[in-house]
Amino acid sequence: MKFALAFPKKRKSSENPAGARVAPAGASGTVGADSRKRGVSPIVFVPVGAAAATWAIHCFWEGVVPVGDDFAFCVILGVVAVGWLFLVCLGRISWKTREASPANLSSPPAAKRPFLSCMGRVSAKTDALTQKNAPLMIVAIGTVALWELITAKSGILPLPFFPGPERVFYVLFEDADVLLKGAYHSLWLLSIGFGLGSVAGFFAGVCFGWSKQVRYWGMPVLKFFGPVPATAWIPLALVLSPSAFGASAFILALASFFPMVMLTSSGVASVRHSHLEIARTLGATDWQLVRRVAIPSALPSIFIGLFIALSCSCITLVVAEMIGTKAGLGLYMSWAQSWVEYHKMFAAILIMGVFFSSLMALFFRLRDRVLRWQQGLIKW
Repeated sequence: MKFALAFPKKRKSSENPAGARVAPAGASGTVGADSRKRGVSPIVFVPVGAAAATWAIHCFWEGVVPVGDDFAFCVILGVVAVGWLFLVCLGRISWKTREASPANLSSPPAAKRPFLSCMGRVSAKTDALTQKNAPLMIVAIGTVALWELITAKSGILPLPFFPGPERVFYVLFEDADVLLKGAYHSLWLLSIGFGLGSVAGFFAGVCFGWSKQVRYWGMPVLKFFGPVPATAWIPLALVLSPSAFGASAFILALASFFPMVMLTSSGVASVRHSHLEIARTLGATDWQLVRRVAIPSALPSIFIGLFIALSCSCITLVVAEMIGTKAGLGLYMSWAQSWVEYHKMFAAILIMGVFFSSLMALFFRLRDRVLRWQQGLIKW
């Protein structure tokens, strides 16, 4: 006769006597409870305090340079503080919105609440954006405060070569018309030079990558003249071009031509031979092989070449505008340096930073749309 002793099983703390599971303490299945638990990190409010501290240093710390036209400086600090606080509050609304309509309540589905659902998504993205970029904002505002301390307040860096931020920001309001006109002319010159150089480099790169004869005869010439800086051709450009604007555009085209032709030829030459053979088997001509197989396969290398070409064009733009153009940020910088107005030169540098960074951001947006299978592979 067989028998076995049966011992009662030890209940887990997460089960009730009836066998139903009970959620652990502090946990909840609703989105509202998760939002209450997560909340908002206190670091997102630090940039507002940093802006207030920078304003206090500027107004109440008596330095070696008396406080002058600081209207623009105070307005920019105020806009930064209020704008950041608005974004933080908008991110906080996301948690309140989710708490007001948890998933376990008898509320209408999200499809019937389009405005609330849209605001929830926008607010959630804003909250993630502020929490991610809060340290960067703190460092940026702290850098402005340090700039104020070592220039206008303590005089560690000598004037007028290193002006304070209030004088630089005042130029953004005082010479707004001149700076906008210069930015427009710089953008026009950059578009012409970069466009011509990139198009010429693209077609030359396709020929170099596809034809062995063209690559055999043309690559030695390209390797010899390509590394020569584009600014070294300024005297020749001034002789050959009938106008200073044409000479500047020619210099920018040269700066963008070499990286474009090298990366395009490398991408076309590295197309898989099996892809070409399959297309030939299907009856594709040489022109169809280039247009339908080689160029699409080389698009990642072509976009890298465009990025490097745009960077080289932006670097060369300042020098190209100093050889006789009638307007432009480079000409404005040269004029400000000749009159020892370094605060205007620093203001032009700030405009250039925003200008070129925006161009790069737009370029990478275009790349992510065209190359969807490589989206996010190269970030800016």
